[in-house]
Amino acid sequence: MTVNTALFDLDGTLVDSLDDLTEAVNHMLAAFGKAPLPPASVRRLVGKGTANLVQRALGTEAHADIAQGLGLFLEFNTAHIADRSRLFPGVPETLEALAGSGIRMAIISNKQEALSRLILETLGIGRFFEAVCGGDTFPEMKPSPLPLLRVMENLGVNQKQAVMVGDSINDIQAGRAAGITTIGCAWGYGGPEELLGAGRVANTCADVAEILLGCGCLSEKIF
Repeated sequence: MTVNTALFDLDGTLVDSLDDLTEAVNHMLAAFGKAPLPPASVRRLVGKGTANLVQRALGTEAHADIAQGLGLFLEFNTAHIADRSRLFPGVPETLEALAGSGIRMAIISNKQEALSRLILETLGIGRFFEAVCGGDTFPEMKPSPLPLLRVMENLGVNQKQAVMVGDSINDIQAGRAAGITTIGCAWGYGGPEELLGAGRVANTCADVAEILLGCGCLSEKIF
């Protein structure tokens, strides 16, 4: 059966948002009198949702502090969603090529849905996606397969028709658990070790389009 649907991660896959995430984290930390974190440290905290990012940055289990920190982070990040965030090289061309070839696309991110939609629209690529799923859209987020399965169900596609494209172990594990092919993105925030279980590894966005549009390649290593 022909692959006709690409499920994309967002941060670290399509968008380089690390600088804006770092600014939002450090705005929050300053309110708690804590020292700022460099981008390399924030990079290691990204991927498991906003609340997890805030909790780990603060280094606390205190619910009140996490709730306060989350509010500060979200307020700042919403107001500065794409001050410095940019699409990775080749993203517009890749999305145009896929759309022109009839590939349906959706976003499955662990970033909150409202922020995901905001950055997609701000950077001008929201029109490509039939569905946008964030970390708060369903009861579970990646690496759970639930968001993938729900989005596929809503789009009316099955496991043989869909591919998960992402840069982290959360994307790869979610795709494998959902029973679909995975493409790991080597330019993102996850290290090479996080992509070891991917069906294919893309070194550039153009590679993603080449793999998806040459669907026979996908059968080489699905799981």
